[in-house]
Amino acid sequence: MKAHIITIGDEILIGQIVDTNSVFIAKVLNSIGVSVYEISSVQDNRHHILESLASARKNSDIVIITGGLGPTKDDITKHTFCDYFDDKLVLDQKVLDHVTHLFKTYIKKPMPAAIKSQAMVPSKATVLTNRYGTAPGMWIEKEDTVFISMPGVPYEMKGLMENEVLPRLKERFEFPYILHKTLLTYGMGESAIADRIEVFENELPEDVKLAYLPSFGRVRLRLSTVGKDKIKVEAHMQKQLDILEPLIKDIFVGYEENGTLESLIGKMLTDTKQTLAIVESCTGGKIVQQFTANPGASSYLIGSLVTYATQSKIDVLGIDPLLIKKHSVVSAQVAKAMAMNARALYNSDYAISTTGNAGPTKGDADAPVGTVYIGIATREGVVAHHFLMGNHRDRVIGKAVNKALELLQEEILKN
Repeated sequence: MKAHIITIGDEILIGQIVDTNSVFIAKVLNSIGVSVYEISSVQDNRHHILESLASARKNSDIVIITGGLGPTKDDITKHTFCDYFDDKLVLDQKVLDHVTHLFKTYIKKPMPAAIKSQAMVPSKATVLTNRYGTAPGMWIEKEDTVFISMPGVPYEMKGLMENEVLPRLKERFEFPYILHKTLLTYGMGESAIADRIEVFENELPEDVKLAYLPSFGRVRLRLSTVGKDKIKVEAHMQKQLDILEPLIKDIFVGYEENGTLESLIGKMLTDTKQTLAIVESCTGGKIVQQFTANPGASSYLIGSLVTYATQSKIDVLGIDPLLIKKHSVVSAQVAKAMAMNARALYNSDYAISTTGNAGPTKGDADAPVGTVYIGIATREGVVAHHFLMGNHRDRVIGKAVNKALELLQEEILKN
């Protein structure tokens, strides 16, 4: 069972927005056994959309389109649907009632005349109720292919996928069972891991695929397989995992399906009723962002600071200016002092600090670009780790964030 995802909008093609809709749709389709054959983005152009629909139909059982369903003249998806399916727009009273209700209840302003056009839908379409917006979703079948159109607003699209699209797809089709297991590894590069598990990879059964997904000091190893019998598929996968895990036990931190490393750390801290404080310089708040992206972070994360400038380390954290003058702001000594002072400030069990030179210029320190120090303070003491992480700013920051998480987990496991 194959699907083609089409996103419509000039704003995607000129780089004005990032297409997150395709990522979400692909993930949820895969979870029910649908393999995504292709993802494409097209202009707000009738001819281009028609070409894409025709091409998608040749290779896919399900075609999902997002975007172009607003009330303005540049939103042409419904009209193009009518061209493709030889159809016409008709008024759907339920949609009009829903739109009217939204304006009366939440917007509390007169409804513009243009908004009423949202209730015009192709006569051949099954209307999918959009609980969170004015543009309805549409489901149309042509021969053996299902075409589904949804608005491009992410939260509206997600609501439609979860409440309307997935239940209908499960009723309409019988899907195979697709299983992915993604192992999270830290501290070893892709090529080194490939060398270590070469024999394992060469001996994998043909129906099990291995993919390497590297990113700034961490590598995800994804094993994938598919079959009709869920129990047999899971047993088949477990056999391969039992072989792979011992080969990478020193760098393996868990399964992505069970949560990211930061969510695993959060669970460890919550289970032991311990707390964390974070103070960042070169990483600019990206470490705390990793934690606060997870619900419930307030149960263990007490607080954080971004002391980006040297003076803020002195004024806010209370770092001795003589320490900075003697050792430089990018140094093990300052990283330790930052972590210790943050832990004391918040009275936390653990504190992480980062100070470094991400580039492209050296800033207040003479340390080479790519130099990073990561400090970790506990109630027993403090340590600082020194790294040289290359000369590209994004790479330095990304690797520093991932290394800080890795080191924090190691420290927690010691205690």
